[in-house]
Amino acid sequence: MRASDSPFVADWFIVSLRWLVLLGLTISLSLGGQLLVLPNALLIGLAGWNIALTLLTGLNRRLVRHREISLGVDLLAAGLYFALAGGFASPAFWIIVLPLFTAAIYFEVMGAFISATLMMAVQIGMTVLQTLAPFALLILGASVFLTFLIAGVFGYLSMRLIQTIRLARQSQFEEEQKKQRTENDRLRATNDRLRAIYGLTSTLMATLNYQRVLDSILDLSLSILNLEPDAPPDDRLICAVLLFSKEESLEVGSARRLTPADMRVVLRGQKGAIAQAIENDKPVLLKDVRDDPELTRFVTFMSCNEIYCFPLRSGFNAYGVLLFGHPELKFFTAGRREFLDILGSQAVVAIQNARLYQDVVDERERMIEFQEEARKKLARDLHDGPTQSVSAIVMRVNIAQRMLSKDPKAVSDELGRIEDLARRTTKEIRHMLFTLRPLILESQGLVAALQSMAEKTKETFSQKVLIKVDESILESIEMGKQGVIFYIVEEAVNNARKHAQAGCIWVNLHLLKQGLALLEIQDDGIGFDVAAVNRSYDQRGSLGMVNLRDRTELVNGVLDVQSVPGKGTRVQVYIPLTEEAADRLHHSSGKQ
Repeated sequence: MRASDSPFVADWFIVSLRWLVLLGLTISLSLGGQLLVLPNALLIGLAGWNIALTLLTGLNRRLVRHREISLGVDLLAAGLYFALAGGFASPAFWIIVLPLFTAAIYFEVMGAFISATLMMAVQIGMTVLQTLAPFALLILGASVFLTFLIAGVFGYLSMRLIQTIRLARQSQFEEEQKKQRTENDRLRATNDRLRAIYGLTSTLMATLNYQRVLDSILDLSLSILNLEPDAPPDDRLICAVLLFSKEESLEVGSARRLTPADMRVVLRGQKGAIAQAIENDKPVLLKDVRDDPELTRFVTFMSCNEIYCFPLRSGFNAYGVLLFGHPELKFFTAGRREFLDILGSQAVVAIQNARLYQDVVDERERMIEFQEEARKKLARDLHDGPTQSVSAIVMRVNIAQRMLSKDPKAVSDELGRIEDLARRTTKEIRHMLFTLRPLILESQGLVAALQSMAEKTKETFSQKVLIKVDESILESIEMGKQGVIFYIVEEAVNNARKHAQAGCIWVNLHLLKQGLALLEIQDDGIGFDVAAVNRSYDQRGSLGMVNLRDRTELVNGVLDVQSVPGKGTRVQVYIPLTEEAADRLHHSSGKQ
């Protein structure tokens, strides 16, 4: 027995026609009053046989040599019934057409004519056995003619039907094969694209060169947007990476097919699709670039009917956007956008890594600059302070030596002045050593170090410094940051002492709000024009403001200097105590 995944259509035709024939025979016998005669047992057996075939057909199963057996049973049943029922005398004599149907469907025209020949032999045999009357011969001739006519008609119809079914199956098979090939090609292209994405994203993760990361992002985007693996790159696709600069403006970091003029475009990123994408942290598909107030500044993008804008953002940190434009409508399909979203997510990580690496490099260079500036500051302070004092001591000792022979009584007063100068020089040196490395900070903490600095400043320079610290917040500040805070205070106090002519300097460290501390250094000195100083700062010899800004970055804080000529100066340093507070602080300061 054989099974199939698809139905046997010919078997369904056969069992259906057999049921129709059996129904017709039953009606004919009923009308002829011969329903209960003995030969009808063959019809009951034929019905049972058809039930079995119907079940097999419903299960998509066949017997071995199913067609031959089915036709043989029909031939045998039809011939026996025709003979036993009395030939043409029976109302069911037309049972002889049953094997013609089966033969026509299973074996087409040739099978139908062979079955018709066999049935003709049965008819002739019965007619010869019964009578050779002219009327019987006429009936026999008509029956034989109709038998062959039915065989020819059904054979032809069956042949056309089988051809139609075969053509339909062939067409269906070819269509399925075509769909399968198309699906295989799509899967192969998808796999190739995914392998390319994996390879290029691995390159993104491996490189720490900022410009190489940007170029790799655009090269990868051009690759994955080309859906046909063997097709040449689409030279109508425009793409660019826009990144925020230190001035919080968007500049073109890298691009493909932008004009030189477009490469110099600078945006604020506060309107249109770019602002929407960054604010909502979701990609934006723009249908008409002419409605966008910022993208219209790019002449190249004006030829695009669709622009896809992907935000390069992680948490509160917005790095910029990826822009893709194409003149074709509906170019950015769901599949292409999905690949671009994957690329954009990987690009954010790569840009973060590159920036972190660049921050480490910048931090190393800044530390080197700190050390160099500390050495220069120490050299200046030694030159302006102790060195001059030691030179003065040497000169006064020389004068005292000369006075010994001329005025011995005045030598005593001169030695007293030399002693005072030596003591003051010693204090200056000790103050310098204290600021270079305040050991009390390591042993007793920030409050004691600030108090000691205030005392030494008062003792050495007669400068009044008042310290106020909320000690409860020190538990949230690690020792390294406390050291940086000390140096921020020392720098600000030193600047005020040297330049502000202040009578008093106030230092206040307190909790501003949950997770955020505020360090304030305020004086009542002469003040200055902050904007004017910042404009000409590169021409100044002092680096006090630069040191304050750099040291503020070491505690991940934000510096704010407020001053008005004649009204003193206030230096404010906002210090986050948690990562969440740092994100909120820099996000709010970035908006401002």
